[in-house]
Amino acid sequence: MVEGGMKCVKYLLFSFNLIFVIAAIALIAVGAYVQVKLVDYVDFFGNEYTGPGILLIVVGALIFIIAFFGCMGALKENYCLTMTYAVLLAVIFILMIAGGIAAYVLRAEIEDEVVSVLTKAEKNYGVAAGVTQAWDRLQREFECCGVKSYTEWQELNLTTTYPQSCCKSEESQECSHEAKIPESAIKTKPCEKAFSDFMREKVAIIGGVGIGLAFIMVVGVLFACCLARAIRREYEVV
Repeated sequence: MVEGGMKCVKYLLFSFNLIFVIAAIALIAVGAYVQVKLVDYVDFFGNEYTGPGILLIVVGALIFIIAFFGCMGALKENYCLTMTYAVLLAVIFILMIAGGIAAYVLRAEIEDEVVSVLTKAEKNYGVAAGVTQAWDRLQREFECCGVKSYTEWQELNLTTTYPQSCCKSEESQECSHEAKIPESAIKTKPCEKAFSDFMREKVAIIGGVGIGLAFIMVVGVLFACCLARAIRREYEVV
């Protein structure tokens, strides 16, 4: 009866870790996506803001390694491997909860940070090549113009009044390099709102996934502890 129960827990733990492997791959994929998106705007935010993407990739890799311990411990019915898995999973659980809470706290501060960074970068448009390319990329990708208003570009005394990336249609005659771009051809959505909404959405997803995975990990810890106890009892009987 005890042996049958141990086998049941063993296969449950093994199946549970297959789910973890899939989750780890998903985290690595999301981390890579976030990293690529933030690297596009590294001239705005600097290298310190590429941390979230790297963190997701590292956490995904750690979960993948921990899942290996769990699978091996379950298959080999090894007490040390199973307990190592349980302890590592508990540590990751704490980190995921902390990361999820931090993500939601950060979500509330994103808009102010985005406005501050974009306002400083706006002054370097046409001066620093990296900043100019990042601004053009931002305005094209998010279909926006200026930080809080498209009229901000007029204060920078640009020869075309507005950057060409502010045009609703850059192929139109109104937005040719030779002509002064008229206000009617300009996108009116502010970039701070478009980019802040994008960042808040991604941070919310990261936070939600982190907290969700953390609570799933509790089940993994319980399975591992039950299996480890069953393995130890079997050793004691032998």
